[in-house]
Amino acid sequence: MSHELIALLMFSSLMLMLLTGQRVFGAVGFVASAAALLLWGDGGSEMAFSASIKLLNWYPLLTLPLFVYMGYMLSESGIAGDLYHALHVWAGSLNGGLAIGTIVLMVAISAMNGLSVAGMAIGSSIALPEMLKRGYDKRMVTGVIQAGSSLGILVPPSIVLILYGMIARQPVSQLWLAGVLPGLLLAGMFIAYIGIRCKLQPELGPPLPKAERNLGWPEKLGLLRSGLLTLVIIFSVIGLFLMGVTSLVESAAVGAVAASMAAWMKGRLNKDVVNETLQKTLSVSAMFMWIILAALCFGAVFDGLGAVKAIESLFLEKWELSAWEVLILMQISYIVLGMFLDDTAMLVIVAPLYIPLIIELEFNPIWYGVLYTITCQIAYMTPPFGYNLFLMKAMAPKEITLVDIYHSIIPFVLVMIFGLSIVMVFPDIALWLPNLVYGH
Repeated sequence: MSHELIALLMFSSLMLMLLTGQRVFGAVGFVASAAALLLWGDGGSEMAFSASIKLLNWYPLLTLPLFVYMGYMLSESGIAGDLYHALHVWAGSLNGGLAIGTIVLMVAISAMNGLSVAGMAIGSSIALPEMLKRGYDKRMVTGVIQAGSSLGILVPPSIVLILYGMIARQPVSQLWLAGVLPGLLLAGMFIAYIGIRCKLQPELGPPLPKAERNLGWPEKLGLLRSGLLTLVIIFSVIGLFLMGVTSLVESAAVGAVAASMAAWMKGRLNKDVVNETLQKTLSVSAMFMWIILAALCFGAVFDGLGAVKAIESLFLEKWELSAWEVLILMQISYIVLGMFLDDTAMLVIVAPLYIPLIIELEFNPIWYGVLYTITCQIAYMTPPFGYNLFLMKAMAPKEITLVDIYHSIIPFVLVMIFGLSIVMVFPDIALWLPNLVYGH
């Protein structure tokens, strides 16, 4: 059996297992271990062990639980809710003002946590009930929360970009800077779409009643000050790292301590908040670790098959594709895989195969990391099997059906595809800030 046929059989087996409802790490790990044993016998069993040792030696992975802890501490202590309340009052007079405020909240959460799932959880618990209670269209509401949470793996401190940097051997500081302008571009495009759509169809996002937003300036300024605490925490994480004061792991630790101190200053650091934060942090961190471990094993089998050279030969010699055709084909493959795999598993499995080819084609790997993250989130929100769609269904109230969620995301996916095209055509959108700071 040829190596190409073995690789195809592995992927088809993986997709079949995922369609039966198996957990991602279980399906990926099982297919990888079974393939290793069948191909190399008893020696293949060492691959999983080797992958676990590699995982334990990845020192930057310490940032994962620390950033997750920071995000959940800010959520459970209500500090993220304070920011949303401020946005609620200041933007409530606009058609779609709460939806626009939700996008801003999601950007802030992304800059505090680095995970799209955290933005989805906070948006579903804080913003979704508020917008539904005030007459917002349910499809507009679910679309806004899914689109806003997609910024979590693009805006620094993105955990996915940290993992990409480790795999591609690219500096995380430059990857974080490269994600800033594309993230703000997508956020601005979401806000523009919401504003224009709600202006043309006011029933989708009515303004708040005057009684709710008619506060005096002292109250409004007090609410605004409560939101500034979030910005201080963001600066403590990102600013100190980019200035070279702290290392990557140290900046994550500073963020975790700053979030705890902020909760303590607000008088909200109690036993229930700490227990809930630690449980959710452990749950999410363990899930990520299992996925990375299984994906490393899967990638090791692929590497043993010589998949990198096979892909290069297929794209460049057999199909004779141009560099841009190869790049577009890679993005399409991410969209297809993203319907079944989460971004971490997809990154650890596929990125080691694609990144050498990207470098050979003389594309900038920093820019490509941004393209990867945007494409992943498009895949996450693409029917019928997008990961975010089912996550949204699990968190939404019963009156919001899966059909509503499918319909809600279509305009936002189109906006993201347009945004991705802009970043592809104009790479300086991603590269200008890293070049400015590091003088490249």
